[in-house]
Amino acid sequence: MPDHASPLSRLRLPVFAAPMFLISGPDMVLAACKAGIVGAFPTPNARPIEQLDAWMKQITEGLARAADQQDPSTLGPWCANLVTHSSNTRLPDDLKLIARYRPPVVVTALGSPRPAVDIVHDYGGLVFADVINLTLARKAVAAGADGLACVSAGAGGHTGFLSPFAFVSAIREFFDGPIIVGGGISDGWGVAGAIACGADYVYMGTRFIPVEESMAPPKYKQMVVDATVDDLLVSAGVTGTPASWLKPSLLENGYDPENMSAPPTRRYDSGESLAAKRWKSVWAAGQGVGAIRAVEPLAVVVDRLAEEYRQARERFAAKGPSR
Repeated sequence: MPDHASPLSRLRLPVFAAPMFLISGPDMVLAACKAGIVGAFPTPNARPIEQLDAWMKQITEGLARAADQQDPSTLGPWCANLVTHSSNTRLPDDLKLIARYRPPVVVTALGSPRPAVDIVHDYGGLVFADVINLTLARKAVAAGADGLACVSAGAGGHTGFLSPFAFVSAIREFFDGPIIVGGGISDGWGVAGAIACGADYVYMGTRFIPVEESMAPPKYKQMVVDATVDDLLVSAGVTGTPASWLKPSLLENGYDPENMSAPPTRRYDSGESLAAKRWKSVWAAGQGVGAIRAVEPLAVVVDRLAEEYRQARERFAAKGPSR
């Protein structure tokens, strides 16, 4: 098994810029890594497979150049997010590119981490499995995952339903490996709270939707800036899996937020074109939307998170010992 600490030992903050469908791309990944956090993207964002090859090349070459321009120890690692659902016919091709470009961290989603484990371990990388409940967490550990990405209540996109505090506590009863937790965390205070409750890292997605390096359209970015938690709806009626959607976006795409029936089948095939997908223009967000005030560079966001995290740690220390 690879050393759990090695790819993630020099992070400025214990934060992943979470992989977001149709939002995270190479520019965001590189900006996140240069800012000292983990930059991640879902491989289904790059279609066809030739584009995924190009993106991975852009990321690895971009990080090599960055290492000549800043202290390499200040660079965060990059992460590829793989869909391992049985409907994804492109998974074998994605795995070939994983073996070629060697992302230090791979997170699997919507299926078992088993297909990625041996390939990633062969080059010394880490495999995390995206999970939303204890049953999936136990299966992922049994399948060889090094860590767990616990998607909790409040997360955007394909969301979870458990309190992050209860989720992490329950997993710590049987698993002592690294845990990422996500769900409604949009500031450094929330990052500190997640670490205090037993997680090792934080998934932060919604907070990075409106950064300048995001692939989100300008209207989407502004919708996130303007939104509050009252503008969100969790429904399986778009993709077949429960997800947290922006109500204004649902309405603009012809959905009725009051009557969201789920499609008959779930299909997550990266080999299919996105052109005919009705849901590609439906926009998701998590419960952290209320903390977002503007569209700005990712590095500015990370600087603010770092200051908030520092203040949170000082506040905790000032409480003194328990009695």
